[in-house]
Amino acid sequence: MTRTLKSRVRPAERLCHATGALLIVSGLVHLVVFAVDGGPWYGPVSWRKPITFGLSFGATLIAVTWVTSYLRVGARLRTVLLVVFAADCVVEVGGITLQAWRRVPSHLDMETPFDTAVSMTLAVGGGVLMVLLTVFAVASFQHRPTGPTGMALAVRSGFAILLVALASGAAMIARGVILARTGHQEAAYHSTAPLKPLHGVSLHAVLVLPALAWLLSRTSWSEAVRRRTVTVAVGCYVVAVAGAGVWAVLTY
Repeated sequence: MTRTLKSRVRPAERLCHATGALLIVSGLVHLVVFAVDGGPWYGPVSWRKPITFGLSFGATLIAVTWVTSYLRVGARLRTVLLVVFAADCVVEVGGITLQAWRRVPSHLDMETPFDTAVSMTLAVGGGVLMVLLTVFAVASFQHRPTGPTGMALAVRSGFAILLVALASGAAMIARGVILARTGHQEAAYHSTAPLKPLHGVSLHAVLVLPALAWLLSRTSWSEAVRRRTVTVAVGCYVVAVAGAGVWAVLTY
């Protein structure tokens, strides 16, 4: 007998969904703050950061919680990884939001001991995110993900492209920290610009591609058509990521 959606959702998943929703609300609240307070949209000190990071981390947390339900991993291991991932997302968005209200940069700011502590916490948190998401990515290739037609390809492709986002994020942090530590603070703030499009485009493939596969499963299309549609979508996404990668190389 098919279980209801409510019975399939575990407490850890509910926690992650609620946390993701709160992060999205935080991003939307800061969009209102930006509309009222104004200020620059770009730059190291901007309301853009709590807005975009709140929305992005919230959506990613919800997406990863959902997508990993198709992976063949132990329930206990998945629960631990998801809870740690949710906590890390809160730390990342919280640190960025704190610094936005303090009117100082959140990343690569080594001006004071407190700012350095926040920046390094965010950097370490980014490393934790990389480890957690890499574990899920590896799991998706070790055993074929479950789900409707095209879901396995969508999940594997989403996680593979997500690894590109993680690598570009690590490159931004590494280069920025080196520049900041060697006394080139302004250069550190601007050094991340070439990689931001690549990071942004590749970050949400893990949501977009599985969501497409799920939506197609609700149609009356044949399995062959649905599979081809997912394959084409993956190809288009790869082209977009490759284009952002070429831009990063040319402007780095």
